[in-house]
Amino acid sequence: MTATATTLWRRHRTSLLLLAALALAVAVVIWAGEGGDEEGRFDPDNPGPAGAQAVRRVLEDEGVDVHVARDADAFDDQEVDDGTTVVVTATEQLGSSTLDRLLDRTRDARLIFVEPSALVTAELGIDGFPETHGLGQGREADCDDPLFEDLTIEVDQAIAYPGDGCFGDEDAAVVAEREGAVLFGAGEALTNDQVLRADNAAVALRLLGQSDDLVWYVPTYADLVADDDTAFDTLLPRWIKPSLAMLLVAGGALVVWRARRLGRLAVEPLPVAVKAIETTRSRGRLYRKAGDRAHAAEALRAAARRRAAVRLRLGAAHSEADLVRDVARHTGRPEPEVAALIGSGAPAPTHDHELIRLAGDLAGLDREVRQT
Repeated sequence: MTATATTLWRRHRTSLLLLAALALAVAVVIWAGEGGDEEGRFDPDNPGPAGAQAVRRVLEDEGVDVHVARDADAFDDQEVDDGTTVVVTATEQLGSSTLDRLLDRTRDARLIFVEPSALVTAELGIDGFPETHGLGQGREADCDDPLFEDLTIEVDQAIAYPGDGCFGDEDAAVVAEREGAVLFGAGEALTNDQVLRADNAAVALRLLGQSDDLVWYVPTYADLVADDDTAFDTLLPRWIKPSLAMLLVAGGALVVWRARRLGRLAVEPLPVAVKAIETTRSRGRLYRKAGDRAHAAEALRAAARRRAAVRLRLGAAHSEADLVRDVARHTGRPEPEVAALIGSGAPAPTHDHELIRLAGDLAGLDREVRQT
């Protein structure tokens, strides 16, 4: 850095860091917003990268009548029989009631779920959890179904369901048939930006073009009833993930801004010696401020007992009664008077004057013991 740049950095470091954090947060929000367009994903009318308009137009060019139903009532108005193929996208918006209506209406039809939700797989009796597979290098069908013979599917990510099927491995398959319904876990093969990869277009046309009539059902949350079961994350608003990402970035910027770099160890002189009288006065002020006369009186009496025991050479095994008796014998005072002064069970002072008088009496007793 040049001298000018260094000076500017020191003066405006906080502002520059905040601006950088703000720019990063905006970039994260934009990235999250671009990656989270779930509303039009696999939609037959969506011309965007995540839509499936290209597949729909090719099917119509091949003579397939595509009917789009965007709610349960519109789907009920469609004619569905054994010559109809029903493909269901946006399966996360299915609830218990709408799924039951769908299965009841498609008993005779060919039913296809594109990346079905956990509610759908549970209803179809699938045990275990689906697996996410990366198929960016392509995967062959490797199954006995002539519909996908010699085809290779290639997508960024796909969902494999436990059991046998096509485009899978020994434990799970991307295309599987369960309870009369076809589960298609490579929904990205239908999207406008990935349909031309490998044999994705052929897979899509063979999967959806087996009948002259195709009903493309796009469920909606508006069809759900109050007691419908559905996934919790599907009920969250779309802006929640970008907002959480922005809060995370802002929190990290705050930590960087407020953090303190550890420098060299500071050398300080050792604590100075404090006179005993200063410590005593300080403790006295604390006792007085706290109003704890009982504690202060006990501290004075305990100190008097220790000094008397040392001067009378009683040793460490003496009892308080022995101490009181010896002090009374050496000073000529009655034992009850000595016990009232230095005994641990003596009454505590009720006000400051009694505490001061007790301190004076203990000092006098100490002088008498020292003289004897």
